[in-house]
Amino acid sequence: MKLFRTKLTYLAVSAFIFLQIPTVINGNGSPRYTPLTAGIIEATSKAEVNLEEMIIQKADSIYESLHLSNEGLKEEIFELAYKGYYKLLDQGAIGRSDVLTIADFSKSSSQNRFYVIDMEEGKILYHTLVAHGRKSGLNYATDFSNKPESNKSSLGFYVTLNTYFGEKGYSLKLKGLEKGINDKAFERAIVLHGSDYVTRQFANSNGYLGRSLGCPAVPMKQTAGIINSIKNGSVLFIYHPNKTYREQSKLLNS
Repeated sequence: MKLFRTKLTYLAVSAFIFLQIPTVINGNGSPRYTPLTAGIIEATSKAEVNLEEMIIQKADSIYESLHLSNEGLKEEIFELAYKGYYKLLDQGAIGRSDVLTIADFSKSSSQNRFYVIDMEEGKILYHTLVAHGRKSGLNYATDFSNKPESNKSSLGFYVTLNTYFGEKGYSLKLKGLEKGINDKAFERAIVLHGSDYVTRQFANSNGYLGRSLGCPAVPMKQTAGIINSIKNGSVLFIYHPNKTYREQSKLLNS
């Protein structure tokens, strides 16, 4: 993983410098593109494309090696999760690279749609149930919000913080990393916690899981193990094929 990490920031700075060269050459503030500068800009663009391709290729390699298709996780979803994970690592926005967590809210709540993946050992640590917000939908999550007291889930990338004991027992604080999408998660007290309504028995009896106030709630019996596996600086990605999110996410579109 460390050998694979080419600095995105280096490419960005290089691109900025290259784009200033035409102005410097002309000397009057008006860009004059020469064959040399045009070639540099083209090379920079190709480097960015190549890096993007390399990220996707690495994601696909991991996806295949972990047989994630057999666990019901689509390749496209893992590619998006890995892309954000990679960029956040490069930006220094997260402190742990050893684990990646994905909540696939495109699935029914009665399905196992929560994945904790050990990126160093190459194995799935947890594949289990997870609840969404009560105002996001019944069996399927379809509506999302970043607003306080909306009782809806928020999509996108989060970093895990510290643990605490609260009303829901052992819980994990989360920080939303996408402005306007989930950055009010901490203010909303959106945390990962366990709940008695997140069980196979509840889902079988009702056709769907119980729902939270917007928190990703996991089975009570697995709560401590999950939290201890991902706490203190790892990535959580909550996915849904929501068009608005895909268009607004800077992590996925940069």
